[in-house]
Amino acid sequence: MTMQPDFGATALDYAMHRAGFPDSLFERLKPFGVSKAGQSVVDLGTGTGTLARGFARRGCRVVGVDIADRLLGQARALDGAEGLEIEYRIARAERTGLPERCAEVVSAGQCWHWFDRAAVAAEVARILVPRGSVVIAYFDWLPLPGNVVEATESLIARHNAAWKFAGGIGVHPRCLRDLGEAGFREIESFSYDVAIPYTHEGWRGRIRASAGVGASLPEEAVGDFDRDLSALLAARFPQRNLEIPHRVFAVVARAPE
Repeated sequence: MTMQPDFGATALDYAMHRAGFPDSLFERLKPFGVSKAGQSVVDLGTGTGTLARGFARRGCRVVGVDIADRLLGQARALDGAEGLEIEYRIARAERTGLPERCAEVVSAGQCWHWFDRAAVAAEVARILVPRGSVVIAYFDWLPLPGNVVEATESLIARHNAAWKFAGGIGVHPRCLRDLGEAGFREIESFSYDVAIPYTHEGWRGRIRASAGVGASLPEEAVGDFDRDLSALLAARFPQRNLEIPHRVFAVVARAPE
């Protein structure tokens, strides 16, 4: 069985509980000439706009693209709370409908693996200006022996046999191959680790907003899972503040000639 997640079904939990990319990512992108004030940015698979807002806070002109209208509704609310203006379009990343050479930067956060990767790489090349940059970024939790992430992943797998993403290391090398095969140049990558604090309630919300739970299980099954996760946390990880290890991974490349 192939899992076809619907992240729109997780819109409220997604907006409330999924941690956005840390400010440190944008600082590390600066030497690549990315995230400069005034840049035109297209953010693919924007979801609730976490990556898009990071660029907008730094003075970029941002267009967010996603197929899930419910996620974009949450994105607009979060933008409004910060006084940010981001344009959103309902479209597939593989066919944005945007003009050729309209973006100095194209970004994709936490979503490249859901795309038709060859098609989206071609679309990125089409909408980038000459020597424009693409940024593919991930911000993944890290399962380590005995930690809360490992225990949570085991619980997801028991509730959802179609979910096959346990045991990740937060590094996504196939992105480099995808870009290389599409003719992108000056391909570089980097990664670093950060710890994100969650309460029990926050971690439960974060997991409900994941592909293996809220985006793919029926509502009743999500409730069953959430009760089991609550019991697991109380029994094995009773401390109220959980430090969840994460890895930031990013690939940066220049547009094909």
